[in-house]
Formats: sequence, structure tokens, C-alpha cells
Amino acid sequence: MSEAPVPPLLDVRDWRSRTAAHRARAEQWTVSARKRRGANKPHPVEDFLFTYYPFSFAKLEEWHPPAGTALEAADPLPACWSKPPYRQEGRAVFADPALLADKEKARLHWLRELLVGTRDRAPILACHGLHEWAMVYRGEQVRHAGTTPLRLPQAEIDALVDSRPVRCSHFDAFRFFHPDAQPLNRLQPSLMGRRDFEQPACIHANMDLYKWTFKAMPWAGSDLLLDCFELAMELRDLDMRASPYDLAAFGLEPVRIETSEGRREYEQEQARLAAKAAPLRQRLIDALDRAAGAMDPSQPA
Repeated sequence: MSEAPVPPLLDVRDWRSRTAAHRARAEQWTVSARKRRGANKPHPVEDFLFTYYPFSFAKLEEWHPPAGTALEAADPLPACWSKPPYRQEGRAVFADPALLADKEKARLHWLRELLVGTRDRAPILACHGLHEWAMVYRGEQVRHAGTTPLRLPQAEIDALVDSRPVRCSHFDAFRFFHPDAQPLNRLQPSLMGRRDFEQPACIHANMDLYKWTFKAMPWAGSDLLLDCFELAMELRDLDMRASPYDLAAFGLEPVRIETSEGRREYEQEQARLAAKAAPLRQRLIDALDRAAGAMDPSQPA
């Protein structure tokens, strides 16, 4: 396969400015998270993305341009641009999809199919965040017991799960349900069938845009990565406020989905965040398309 052509060039002053601005933006989150980790004082909302997803503070702080952008070489060059899939041609440094192994190309193709399928599926806005309740059903596996207590008696939590339709479409939430709660779910998502269930209103599918963008680096670019990270923080906030956990110690008011008013509030917030997620998902699809076009010049970018 021939090498990709050299894309448009950012001069040294420009990419250094963007690198510094990105790091400052990321450090609004990473500095405090590092301090909490050092003090062993986890936050159930703000630290979740750093524990559930296996991506380091340093990687979030790095800046990468999106696919189709080259950087004017300088000495020293950041270490993250000094190894494949980056290459240098003359004074230009850029990520070259032609350097990817076939396995990596197949993974990016799978990811694009997942994102397109999610985008095109009808949204479900009536799940009401019951996944967190189904996880603590029966009180045997209270995942966040170490950081925050439950705000309702166990009997009331169980009664709500028993009385409401559970419609969780996201495998990585469903797999943490108590075994007795899994048959109550109207959907039965699986790992291998993920592409058949993901839907664009799901707060976990939208939170996972951060994960998928990270897995699509450097092609997605760090601006999109941080946009997805910040949206995921908003989604996690709703996720936990709608849960049966008591977050008063962290200054967070609950979304009481055990009431009709709380369920309406949840649906409104879910719809608002889904609307914010949609253009980010499309930007990631577009970045993967640009990378695929560079892998195979016969395909449109």
C-alpha cells in the first residue's frame, strides 16, 4: 500500500499554542483528580471516567491533531508524535493510516459500524436510569458503597425495580445487574450483539463516545476527545443523581425517578444530553471516514 500524501501543515507556533491550550483545558479535570487519588478521596461522579475507562491522565492531556492535519517539525518534537502511526516527510509530521496493521484497520471499521448503527437507531427515552437500581437490587452488590450510601431503604429500591419496566439497551450496564434483575429487563443486550442494541439516547452509549474517541486516536483528534470527555462528565452526573445513591455529601441533588416528576426530569435531561452527543458522534464518524480514505485513496474521504 502506498503512503498517504502529506496533508495541510500547521506551523510550529500554531501547534504549540493548541497543545498548551488543550493541556490547560484538560488540567481543569486532571489536576483535581490527581489530588483526590493521592489523598484516597474518590468522587463518585468526577473520578468515574478515570477509573472505569483505562485511560491515563497524561494521555488525556496530550494534544493530537485530527486526521488530515500535518505538523511542522520542530526540535524537540513531543514524544507522542515520534512513533507510528506518525511519520515525518521533510518538515511535515503526520499520522499515516497506511502504517496501521490490518487488525487495527478492522477495529476502526467495526467502530464506525457501531457508531453509525447507534446514530441511525430509534432513541429510547423511557429507561429512566433504572440500570443503577437494578445493579443494587437485593442489596448484595452495592458497587459504590465505599464512597456513598444509598438514599432509600433496600426494600423501596427493590420494589421500584419490580414495579417499573426496565429497558436497558447497553451491555456494559446490563452486565452489572443483579442476576435476579437481568430477566426483568425487556432487552437482553450481549457483548457480541452490541451493535444491534446501542441507541442514541442511552446515557452510557453517549458516555462511551469518550471511550470510542480514545480508541480512535490519533485520528479523531484531541479537541473531539476532550469534548466527549466533558459531555461524559455531564452524563455521569445525571447517571448518579438518578441513582439510589445519596450524593448530598458531594452537593448533588437527586433526580427522584421513583416519582413521576423525577421521571419527567430525567427524560428531559436525557434528551438534552442526547442532542449534545449527536454531533460529537458524527464528528467521530467523519474522522474515521477521513482516515479510511487515506488508507485507501480509491475511497472518498
